[in-house]
Amino acid sequence: MNILVGYSGMGISNKALVLAREHARLFGAKVFVLTSMEGGSGEKLDEIERMENSLEEARQFMAEQGVDCETHQLARGMSPGEDVVKFAQDNAIDLIYVGIKKKSKAQKIILGSTAQYIILKAPCPVVAVK
Repeated sequence: MNILVGYSGMGISNKALVLAREHARLFGAKVFVLTSMEGGSGEKLDEIERMENSLEEARQFMAEQGVDCETHQLARGMSPGEDVVKFAQDNAIDLIYVGIKKKSKAQKIILGSTAQYIILKAPCPVVAVK
């Protein structure tokens, strides 16, 4: 079994990471921890380094319980939702964990929702963590 965690290194994505680790430990699954950055000149070096450090912490967090884990920092010019769905399709992912945060109705209309996109487009079940 392959599990994917959409990861930002903050708050709610850490809760998703904890649940994914427990699931992976119980079922002997491999975990892919993925962060998506848009790439290009808009990315700041300190943001890239912060995410690299966060991904390493996530990998170590999984290793503490003996969970097989790969981390990926993607910058393919896609939205985070598109990146997660494409990665899931390309890597035979069986289950996705994503953190969700409450937005107002106006924010959802204007900005959309990464989690909503993943839930609707993913090729496998999605666990939304709040």
